[in-house]
Amino acid sequence: MAEDVFKALADPTRRRILDELVERDGQTLFEICGRLVTRHGVGLSRQAISQHLAVLESAGLVVSRRQGRYKYHDLNTEPLKRIVTRWLGPDASESTP
Repeated sequence: MAEDVFKALADPTRRRILDELVERDGQTLFEICGRLVTRHGVGLSRQAISQHLAVLESAGLVVSRRQGRYKYHDLNTEPLKRIVTRWLGPDASESTP
C-alpha cells in the first residue's frame, strides 16, 4: 500500500491536485481542471487529469463520491498518516522542537 502512495506522490501534477484538494475539498473534475490551468498553468486534458485522479484514488489519497449527476473528489490523508506513524512513531510530533 505504501508503494502506491509513493508512486502517486512522485508525479508533480498529482501533488498539485492534492494541493488543490487541501485548499478546497470536494471538487469536480471540471473544477480541478480549471484550478490547475489558472493557478499552475497545467493545461492537460480532462482525460489526463482523470487518469491522475484514478492513480490517487487507487493509492487511497482521493475518495470520490457521486451526488446527483456530479462526481466529487475528496482528500483522504489516512495513507499519509500511516506512513508518518510507521517511521516516526505515534508521538514523534510531540518531541519535535
